Amino acid sequence: MKKYLKNELKIWIFIKINQSLYRKTKPHITHLKQNNIMKKFNLLVLCLFGTFLAFPKGNDEMKADGKKEEAKSETKAEVKKEEGEEKKGAFTFSGYIDSYYIGNFNRPASRSNLGAYYARAFDQKSGQFSLGLVQTKMQYSNDKSDVVVDLAFGPNADLGNYGNVLGALGSNTNTALAIKQAYFNWKASSKFTLTAGQFGTHIGYEVIDAPVNFNYSLSNLFNNGPFYHIGVKGTYAFSDKVSLMLGLVNNVDNLNDNNRKKGLISQLFLNPAKGWNVYLNFINSNEASPDAKGKTPDAHYRVLDLTTSFQATDKVLVGLNAAYGSQKGDYQGAGGPTSAQTWGGAAGYFNVAASDIFSIGARYEYFDNSNGVRALLNKKGEGTSVNSLTLTGNFTLADGHLLIKPEFRLDAYKKVAGAGETKNQQFEDENGDFTKSSQSTLGLAFIYKF
Repeated sequence: MKKYLKNELKIWIFIKINQSLYRKTKPHITHLKQNNIMKKFNLLVLCLFGTFLAFPKGNDEMKADGKKEEAKSETKAEVKKEEGEEKKGAFTFSGYIDSYYIGNFNRPASRSNLGAYYARAFDQKSGQFSLGLVQTKMQYSNDKSDVVVDLAFGPNADLGNYGNVLGALGSNTNTALAIKQAYFNWKASSKFTLTAGQFGTHIGYEVIDAPVNFNYSLSNLFNNGPFYHIGVKGTYAFSDKVSLMLGLVNNVDNLNDNNRKKGLISQLFLNPAKGWNVYLNFINSNEASPDAKGKTPDAHYRVLDLTTSFQATDKVLVGLNAAYGSQKGDYQGAGGPTSAQTWGGAAGYFNVAASDIFSIGARYEYFDNSNGVRALLNKKGEGTSVNSLTLTGNFTLADGHLLIKPEFRLDAYKKVAGAGETKNQQFEDENGDFTKSSQSTLGLAFIYKF
């Protein structure tokens, strides 16, 4: 109403000013005639403006308000769209490539770091630039689930997924060889998650992925333990400090199970204090191949593994990995002891961040396979033991994408004693003879992650 009266006042002022101006600009003799005309004109203007003001909003105002309402609707639509996208989930793509050069002070004629039997897991070549692994990891996540497809290519992928070489058709089809992990998580509740597919092992301190480990070369504990499993597992979080995982899997490191038995896996996670994580891991399975009648013999493969790390300060991290294993009977057709035989070891880790771009770490490990139940053997095919020391630098460049790791490693094996055993030691010399009981290597690894 106030707005209406205000507009009427403006019209009245306009008319009066118009009349005044007219009187000043026209001859006085025609004033009466023109005055009548002006009264009619002013009356017409007043009617038109009155009709206009009878509407609360003009066309321009309605358009402007319509745009405002449209903008509000668009904003609401955008919010709903964002909420819908959040409910739909998010897709991420990541990965890495790594390559290395390693010099071997023994100058082995074969340029191999393996020694008699598998002294190294992945970095097996010396005296040449070598490609390690190429990873492409795709992940889709939403509030209730995740799916991970982790594909790996290159020499280290073949070594890590050696059990996947037999494809679904039963021949040497290699598409399965590229699958490092392929699994989904169903978040049934805020505390319980179900996982199914092929996933990396829960056992051990180290993993296959080079950017995750501080040291580039992998420990003997890693090399002689499981790499991956195919099966189903469930994890229940009692709190932020305690969780328990239980699962059933096929045989170890193999695409296809060699018998009808299933392995039991478990992991107990504890967080006793800030920065201190403890994992107690276990696996028990029967890895024996069936006999002529199709029955699976009595056998077992067991590993009890402790992994813990403590962030002592912002710059200092200490870690420990200890494992104790037992095996009885056949292991996937390779034979095995008739009575239970054990193996085990321990590795300590100490890492210091000297600056934002450089850190240095040491790993000391003792691994004992004297009973010969794992792959670490001497030149005569007998069980052996080894002490290893690894010193690794870590340069973090290109906004964290590029890692450059210089590394020195010394492996000292139990010497084979006795007359005539000079050439039955662990490592090869420049003449191709196994005369060395220890091996020292110095190398440089390049890792780019994205």
